[in-house]
Amino acid sequence: MNAVRSIGVAIGIPEPFRTELRDWRKRLGDPNAGLIVPHVTLLGPTEVLASEVATIERHLAGVAVGHEPFVIRLQGSGTFRPLSPVVFVTLAQGTSCCELLEKAVRSGPLDRPARFSYHPHVTVAHELDEVSLDRAFDLLAEYRASFEVTGFELYERGDDCAWRQLRHFPFAGGGGRPTWQDNEMR
Repeated sequence: MNAVRSIGVAIGIPEPFRTELRDWRKRLGDPNAGLIVPHVTLLGPTEVLASEVATIERHLAGVAVGHEPFVIRLQGSGTFRPLSPVVFVTLAQGTSCCELLEKAVRSGPLDRPARFSYHPHVTVAHELDEVSLDRAFDLLAEYRASFEVTGFELYERGDDCAWRQLRHFPFAGGGGRPTWQDNEMR
């Protein structure tokens, strides 16, 4: 029997912004704050057979080699309401690089139909009541951060629903070879 695994591909937000955004999510009352590391999604939760993971990793390594480091600048808040109960921090720079990367990731063994049009962002509040979502939107309206993206990560959702990094894929010129991560991303 071939087990099913739930994976995702994302750009992890580096420190100190990772902790800042996780703390915001906790303060806002989002129950997923301790389960999901702050990130920009490239491929949302996707179920794959365990036997497919090696092929997917080779695909992602090839995608990473074809891209160069770029800068993401986060600025202000946005929302997907009323379509989806989400408040996020917006990308003021790096959007087109994320779009190209997402398209490359979603090819080959990860070619899947998208549920929504791709819009890179960093979620800070999800599925909260309207008052809490309004509060999140207002409190993060002035949020600012900037960092260099030198690669992306493959994550897996565990039985406890926490997402953990499995592997880092550096871009060409982005600092080395793919690495394995066994540490919990909580």
